[in-house]
Amino acid sequence: MPFDDGGISRGDLRPDLRLIADMIEPGSRVLDIGCGDGALLAHLAADKDVDARGIELSQDGVNACVARGLSVIQGDADTDLADYPDQAFDYVVLGRTLQATRNPRAVLENLVRIGRHAIVSFVNYGHWRIRLALLAGGRIPVASGGGYSWYDNPDIHQCSLQDFVELCDALDLSVLQARSLNRHNRVGQIRTAGIMSNLRGQQAIFLLSKK
Repeated sequence: MPFDDGGISRGDLRPDLRLIADMIEPGSRVLDIGCGDGALLAHLAADKDVDARGIELSQDGVNACVARGLSVIQGDADTDLADYPDQAFDYVVLGRTLQATRNPRAVLENLVRIGRHAIVSFVNYGHWRIRLALLAGGRIPVASGGGYSWYDNPDIHQCSLQDFVELCDALDLSVLQARSLNRHNRVGQIRTAGIMSNLRGQQAIFLLSKK
């Protein structure tokens, strides 16, 4: 099937996916886990000539990717990553999916095993607006949006920026780059996992590797 990028320019991507795309070198082998409709993979294949492959849980997402001519299979990050060989890819991407997995630690371990680099983005539940919403309203905030309530929210393992950095330390991972996005999608540098970074960034994007 011929590749169809669907007109996906960098500006068409979700803000965290733009930063992810910027972290990936041209001509790389890329596996996108939880790739959705394949927008990031389509952009990378068209603009950076990557060997683009993906895993997506939903059948609708797989169908959308296949319609673009992308090499995407249906799979689950919690159960299927163990089948991939070590260092099979240059980059393994997990965009706003880690918090929806049953075992985030095992998933992150597999990411850095499968790829020379892992890129992970997630919603930061330590952001000041989420803290204020809980304090003022007394209800668990649903940062992923989409009209969910606490009982059907796909984010089953909410984490803060500080939580994620501590997990990376526990797994002895190197943080090569770290960026944050605020509510206006302005990009910031995450230099430490201190209180100010944790309060200000609504989303975080990390480029990781094994030490």
